[in-house]
Amino acid sequence: MDGTDWRPIKRTRTFEDVLAQIERRITEDGLTVGDRLPAERQLAEQLGVSRSSVREALRVLESLGVVSSQAGRGPDAGAVLTSRPHSALSDLLRLHLGLAGLEMREVIDTRHLIEQWAAARAAAVRADTSALAAALAGMDASATAEEFVEHDTAFHCAIADASGNRLVAAIMRSLRDSMRRYSVEAVRRLGDTSVLRADHVRILRAIEAGEPDEAVLAVAEHLAHAYPALFPS
Repeated sequence: MDGTDWRPIKRTRTFEDVLAQIERRITEDGLTVGDRLPAERQLAEQLGVSRSSVREALRVLESLGVVSSQAGRGPDAGAVLTSRPHSALSDLLRLHLGLAGLEMREVIDTRHLIEQWAAARAAAVRADTSALAAALAGMDASATAEEFVEHDTAFHCAIADASGNRLVAAIMRSLRDSMRRYSVEAVRRLGDTSVLRADHVRILRAIEAGEPDEAVLAVAEHLAHAYPALFPS
């Protein structure tokens, strides 16, 4: 991998820029199964993006079965290519771009369906909730609506991840930009994030306790609190 031309990405808006660049390098460099990508920090420096953008891109690639992320240092750091991306990554990017013009009702209705199912599945299998807890801690430390929503979005993507369904997780990440935009509006409208935080704690506790019905109800009521105009009581 030494000397590989990882061109800096000028637009660092979201992780799909990183995905596209990684896919291009895999294809143009003829990387094969077993080859290792640069470490997260190195990728971020080479692409001119934040480590969080690289981390998110690698998480998507792992959910699609393209790479396997492994902890380590030195030569053992970096994700390993486990399969060629073929059309899977391109299809995800096309889906993401196609969702850009969706209206709020469409985005929230889709979240309502997906997240209720994902939360129920995660609770049924008593999934690992460490990613949800980390996102919740990030919300607590947030100083702005934008920071809060960044962690809020990570929380909801983590619910999809916890379901164990890679397609559900990929769809949730494709909705990420739309989710962020409407979530920032919701947080600013509410002014106080205490209700939303309590909702997140409730969802987390339901999954930890293995209570699918409670997890479904917690997700539904959370979205109703965030978007009361779409879910009138």
